[in-house]
Amino acid sequence: MTTVGPGPVGSSTTPTAGVSFVEWGAVLAGAFLAAAISFVLLTFGAAIGLSAVSPWPNSGASAKVIASVAVFWAMAQQIGACMAGGYVAGRMRARWHETGHEADFRDGLHGGLVWAVGVVIGAALFLSAAGSVAKTGAEAVGGAAAVTGASTSDPMDAVLDAMLRPTTVAQAGTTPTASPPASSPAAGPAMIRPRSAATGDETRAEMSRILSSAVATGSLSGETRAYLVQIIAQRAGIPQQEAERRVDQAVNAAREAADKARRATILTGFVTAASLVLSLGAAWWAAMRGGNHRDNSIPARFAFGDERRRTTTPAN
Repeated sequence: MTTVGPGPVGSSTTPTAGVSFVEWGAVLAGAFLAAAISFVLLTFGAAIGLSAVSPWPNSGASAKVIASVAVFWAMAQQIGACMAGGYVAGRMRARWHETGHEADFRDGLHGGLVWAVGVVIGAALFLSAAGSVAKTGAEAVGGAAAVTGASTSDPMDAVLDAMLRPTTVAQAGTTPTASPPASSPAAGPAMIRPRSAATGDETRAEMSRILSSAVATGSLSGETRAYLVQIIAQRAGIPQQEAERRVDQAVNAAREAADKARRATILTGFVTAASLVLSLGAAWWAAMRGGNHRDNSIPARFAFGDERRRTTTPAN
C-alpha cells in the first residue's frame, strides 16, 4: 500500500516534537462544505413547507403534519450535511504511518472535528441572525406601536381581549362622548380621549402583569382576583358572576399557553440534542468511509455491500 503525505520518522505512536496528526485544512474544507449543504437544504425545506400551507380553510397540510415534517427535515439535513463534510475530511486527510484501527480512529476524529467546527459556525450564525431579527423586530414593533398605539404580537393580548369583550355589539360600539366645548381647554374632546386611551392601555398592561404573575407563582390571591373582577365588570358592562367566570378562564388560558410553550421548548431541546448526537456519529462514520476509500482508491460513493472494499488484483 502506498503511503501519502509526510510522515514522522519512527512509530506512529511516538511522533516527533511539533508534529500534529490533525489536518485543519481537510477539517475546515469538510466543515464549510457541510455548512453550505445544510444552508441549501434548509432553504429548500422552507420553500417546500411554505408551499404545503395555506391560509384558506380546508386546504393545505395541518399544523401537526407540518411540524412533524419540519422536525424530520431539520434532523435529516443536518445528518446528511455532516456525513458529506466528514467524508470529505476523511478522504482528504493525508495518510500517515498508521494501520488498522489507528487509521480508522484518526479518520473518524477528523469527521468529529468537522462536526465540531460546523456546530460552532452554526451557533455563531444563529446568534447573529437572532440578534439581527430581534433588532429588526423591535424597530418594527416600535414603528407599529407609534402608528396604531397597540401591539398584537403579545400572546397575552388574546386572553385580555376575551376578558374585556362586551356581551353585545351595542356595548362594543359605544365610545365615551365628549362634553360640549367649554371655556376651559381641559374640557375639550382632544384632552379627554388621549387620557382615556392611555388609561385603557395602562389597565391592560396591569392585567397582563397580574396574569403573568399568577402563572409564575401558581396562584391568584383573593384580593387581586376581586380587583380583576371589578375592572372587567366595569369595562365590559357584564354582571359580577360573568366577570368572575372570565377571570377564571383567563387564568387557565394563560397557564395553558405557558405550559404549551414549555413543552415546545423541551421538545426543541431534545430534538436538537438528538440531531447533534446523530450528526456526530454520521460525520465520524463517513470520515472513516472516506479514509477507507482513499486507501483503496475506491470512487467516491457510499456502498453498503460486501464489495465495499475493492482492490485491483493481477490476473492469473
